[in-house]
Amino acid sequence: MRRILLPACFAIVVAASTALAQECDRNDDSQSGMNTCAAEDYATADAKLSSTYQAIIGGADDATKQLLQTAQQGWIVFRNAECNYAASGSQGGSIHPMVVSECLTRLTNDRTKQLKADTTCPQGESCASSGDNQDDEVQ
Repeated sequence: MRRILLPACFAIVVAASTALAQECDRNDDSQSGMNTCAAEDYATADAKLSSTYQAIIGGADDATKQLLQTAQQGWIVFRNAECNYAASGSQGGSIHPMVVSECLTRLTNDRTKQLKADTTCPQGESCASSGDNQDDEVQ
């Protein structure tokens, strides 16, 4: 489990580097304030994902646990690489932490929805990673 949480914690620290010791004030429209709020949004999304993941792991057999752990580790690597790529245009700018945090939040929320959907899949059906919105497919 440590292998899963360590990269997630690292991403939080990186995304929140300018937001240390600050609290989110949604009325603060300074870049620093927006960075702080974006980092807080990501921390909230990450906590929800962690809770969902723990609930699934807690009720899974050993083989399923191993498969999910492997999938989650791969997903974290993907998420971090995807957000680094997506935010590369803002590298070096004051907006960069916010762009990274927003990407991390979006992908983390998507992963949480995916895991929750997988738990409601009827036994015997293939629902893992199937997604729930066919309109989002790339054409």
